Amino acid sequence: MKELTFGTLIAVFEEIFGRALFWAMVAAAVLVTLAYIYVLVRDRSVSWRKFLLAQLSMPFGAVAAVLFVQVMTSSHLRDLGGPVDLIVLLGVAGMGAIGAAILVYTLQSLLFKKAAT
Repeated sequence: MKELTFGTLIAVFEEIFGRALFWAMVAAAVLVTLAYIYVLVRDRSVSWRKFLLAQLSMPFGAVAAVLFVQVMTSSHLRDLGGPVDLIVLLGVAGMGAIGAAILVYTLQSLLFKKAAT
């Protein structure tokens, strides 16, 4: 692999997760993002109570993302080979944490009545 292109990244992710699961995850991410934008526009302000609860979900999202990637790649923490592997693992954890916070905030806003800020 001489150059890293967007197409190459998609091919690698399809190989890791399988084509159907990868595109299902992309679709889920797009839907949650659109729902989050809808909630922000609809409410016209951030509910700090919902934001705090969403932040409390972040460690669970980080752990879930790391475990999910480890299962999909048939790897373990003992397989970390160097600094790049650790950076990728921390990136996966960070994205899982952010994704969990956005998902929890969006679900709270869509499923429960508007709370006082």
